[in-house]
Amino acid sequence: MNRLLYALIYAPAYLMALLPFGILYFISGFFYFIIYYIVRYRRKLVRKNLNNAFPEKTSGEILKIEKDFYRHFCNCFIETFKLLHISESQIKKHIFFKKPELMQFYLDKNQPVIIVTGHYGNWEWLPSLSLHVNIDSNTVYGQVYRPLKNKAIDNFFLRLRSRFHTVNLTKHNVYRDIINFKREYKNWVLGFMSDQKPSGNQIPHTMQFLNQETQVLTGTEKIAKHTGASVLYYDIICLKKGYYEIDVKVITDNPSKTAEFEITEKYIQLLEKTIQRNPSAYLWTHNRWKLKMK
Repeated sequence: MNRLLYALIYAPAYLMALLPFGILYFISGFFYFIIYYIVRYRRKLVRKNLNNAFPEKTSGEILKIEKDFYRHFCNCFIETFKLLHISESQIKKHIFFKKPELMQFYLDKNQPVIIVTGHYGNWEWLPSLSLHVNIDSNTVYGQVYRPLKNKAIDNFFLRLRSRFHTVNLTKHNVYRDIINFKREYKNWVLGFMSDQKPSGNQIPHTMQFLNQETQVLTGTEKIAKHTGASVLYYDIICLKKGYYEIDVKVITDNPSKTAEFEITEKYIQLLEKTIQRNPSAYLWTHNRWKLKMK
């Protein structure tokens, strides 16, 4: 059953990926009309999140952000499918990394690197950084992800996320995988998106994020301190439809010298600035503040 469902997903997605961007964005406009006006996908949740995050904005400003978000959401959907066919030279024209030499500096020192970012812009395109730096055969480049419940859909996205020679590590096994890298004398570069709500078995840290008391994940910081990895932040800038610029910023290159929660708080503060610059490019459909503060 899973193989059949995978084929039913992959076949139309690949055919869509063959289309030029102009036609894809026309299709995206159709999706936007259906999702926003007819299905009304999570509109109440998005409106609540925006109102809580930006209490100073008028109802008209909130409505504009909301509509712009759904347009961007649909664009990201079709851009992600494009990964099935897009060439390396083409993706490099659509997503530009400022200061990739920062990454190269740590790779040349054989120091592991943690990249932190959020569900902003088109995060599925971020693994294309591997095309901008020299990653040798002794360095693992990949991302940590949360497995989806549906195996066929999960396998489909794993294929997309492996597009630029990257590996996918589940959040449940990432500690074990890093230990294995060390045993095999391998260096590593791993991307984490740590802006989602903590699961029930995790001990979170509480801080202000987008005008709300928010529980935030601290596992990435713990990994950095245990491994001595440098921590870099991807500041994603949406230039125009289908074009992104990534400003690579250093949070720390000596995590053992940082105070408790310092890395986590710097990351959340940087992410907040990114979102405030252009709120419509953040994933507002996620029920980020579901957990109530006590």
